[in-house]
Amino acid sequence: MDSEKPRFYAFRGYYRFLVLFFNCLLTFGSYFCFDMPSVLQESFTGKYGKNCTIKTNNVTVCKEHLGLSDTEYNLLYTVYAWTNVFVVIGAGVLIDKFGQRVGALLFSTLCVIGSMTFAAGYFFKGKDAMFALFLLGRLIFGAGNGSLTIAQSKISAFWFEGKELAFAFGCTLSVSRLGSVFNFLFTESFAMKWGLNWTLWGGSFLCVIGWFSAIIIFILDRSGQRQLNREQTMKVATRKMQLGDIRNLNIQFWLLAVTTMFFYNTLFPFIANASKFVHEKYGYKDQNSAIITGSVYDISLILTPLLGLTVDYIGYRGIMASACAVLTIPVFSILAFTQWNPLIGTLLLGATYSAAATSLCPSVPLVVNPIFLGTAMGLMTSMQMIGNGSCNLVVGSILDSYKKNPHKWKFVMLFLFANALACVLLSVILNIIDFRRNGVLNKTSKRKKKKKAYLSNDKKGLIANEVHNGASNDDAECEKSCSA
Repeated sequence: MDSEKPRFYAFRGYYRFLVLFFNCLLTFGSYFCFDMPSVLQESFTGKYGKNCTIKTNNVTVCKEHLGLSDTEYNLLYTVYAWTNVFVVIGAGVLIDKFGQRVGALLFSTLCVIGSMTFAAGYFFKGKDAMFALFLLGRLIFGAGNGSLTIAQSKISAFWFEGKELAFAFGCTLSVSRLGSVFNFLFTESFAMKWGLNWTLWGGSFLCVIGWFSAIIIFILDRSGQRQLNREQTMKVATRKMQLGDIRNLNIQFWLLAVTTMFFYNTLFPFIANASKFVHEKYGYKDQNSAIITGSVYDISLILTPLLGLTVDYIGYRGIMASACAVLTIPVFSILAFTQWNPLIGTLLLGATYSAAATSLCPSVPLVVNPIFLGTAMGLMTSMQMIGNGSCNLVVGSILDSYKKNPHKWKFVMLFLFANALACVLLSVILNIIDFRRNGVLNKTSKRKKKKKAYLSNDKKGLIANEVHNGASNDDAECEKSCSA
């Protein structure tokens, strides 16, 4: 079998872009499902039953409501986030130990199971079991999707290291967010025509597409590593996770992680409640409110790959991180204190999101040794989920506590504004620390080669140390299990 001539050659440029294509599809459906409650917020939170209204053309329109409170609705996002707080750290270790392709297949399976469990909750509408299944589904889905993005990032890092890394990260995010765009454009109208039940199951079907992509990635990644003679190297580098590994993560990584957490504290809690916010403050219809909310992803869909190419060419990731943090401040100022068209705020937020996506997460491989990359991404995602889950709870509590207060949305925007300020402060500290050390985050492409050589030597030293220590039976068993 090994002597057979491969149909695709891994050393050719097209091979890594073939991997990238399926890597992009990996999270298309899961991102669609993640944002579905945002579009259907009125259906989830309205008074239980069917509410019918007569339009001006004498057409009766009925909308189904499931009767959740604002706190219960935001809990759907909180349980997703807080599940990831613990799961993604273990997922990162698992990916480092057994490989990114195994992680992609395992966690895409959890996404399918979680989305189906969530959809099954509809069959128990009006009963306590409905909300319990909703929470269980989001818990399983969260355990899969948060970890799946780590496997996706490591696949991109492996195949595009020293090449179009930020572009690859930008493409995976853009296609993932294309799922979110489709959700904001079509879910509301689909639910009006086919009902809430079929809408939820439609999201599950899209997750199945990601599962098939994971199977193809598994085949391509295994074949490619064998052709490049990288499979044995990866097995030797793979070792038992030790708590001491966390000490190998430098201050630049921790500042990146905290800066990323505060940026996404402003983004995802806003998007989770934005459709209702636009509907109540500006008076737009539900469908138009969803489209305006989705414009955050529309603009990022276009800008993220372009900014990724720019960052790959000129560098200066740290400066871009600070710029996107600063530009987030006027977003929530506009939404809190003015009656300007909300599209101004959402489009600007989409632009800052694009800048963050190509400057923050793609910087992790530059400051972390490849051996620890999965673990580092897991820690980073865990911290992000702690922030997102807490912020969703705070937003839900504000909306429930000030339900009849006309300024309730201003209070929410001010809370998100405070997170943006914290992000600015931390990004500035990140740049100062980076400048005083090796300045890797703001180096141009040519200067980054020195850092790449340093990491490569560091990696060889760690691998050599593992081989030396591998005389013990425990390490021998570890390598044997990894080869299986």
